[in-house]
Amino acid sequence: MDFTYTPQEEAFRQTFRAWLEPNLRTHRERWGEDEDEFTQHPSSPASLAWHKRLYDGDWVGLHWPQEYGGRGATQMEQVIFTEESMRLGAPPEVNGMGINMVGPMLMHYGTVEQRTRYLRKILSAEEIWCQGFSEPGSGSDLASLSTRAVQDGDDFVITGSKIWTSNAHNAHWCLLLARTDPEVPKHKGITCFLLDMQSPGITIRPLVQMTGDAEFNQVFFDQVRVPKSRVLGTILVG
Repeated sequence: MDFTYTPQEEAFRQTFRAWLEPNLRTHRERWGEDEDEFTQHPSSPASLAWHKRLYDGDWVGLHWPQEYGGRGATQMEQVIFTEESMRLGAPPEVNGMGINMVGPMLMHYGTVEQRTRYLRKILSAEEIWCQGFSEPGSGSDLASLSTRAVQDGDDFVITGSKIWTSNAHNAHWCLLLARTDPEVPKHKGITCFLLDMQSPGITIRPLVQMTGDAEFNQVFFDQVRVPKSRVLGTILVG
């Protein structure tokens, strides 16, 4: 197998390197290296400042299609981007959940209105996303989740809880899985929702780690109303 980079890939490297080196130097003049967060941490002013610089340079969401604000980068171009970033110790982008998971799902399953509403603000990190999948007692076993979503007119009413929800305390939106049909086999009847984290009935409880950090959270939903327009994909019943 030939691991040699093509001329086009090396040209991509040089283009990114020419942008990265002076921009990281300018960033460091304002934010010292010890202020960088080397995880995707949307509560860090230094990380947010670097993300904005990446976004303004069109370097966020490389793998996204150009029509949605990305560069349509190849897998190898993404590898080169990571290599060059790590070579200089550049901070990562924030909103990784939105960029790497929510955005692609919206492109594939979302309506035109949903894509128009959410995608740009995901890339810019104006709106931070978290993932509401794991639950107490079931961990990452999605087939056993018990959070319920009951239809009431044009809304769904959600009751239950999620755990290990990274950055829920910083998130504006949540990609949430909830059971819409409890009568079918447990791996069926689960629907995906785009949930506003400022909705009434949501309580966020930080989970403090040994380090004293509280990146993870348990999130409680008490009769939280979500309009049907925020279902991502199909409402799964029966």
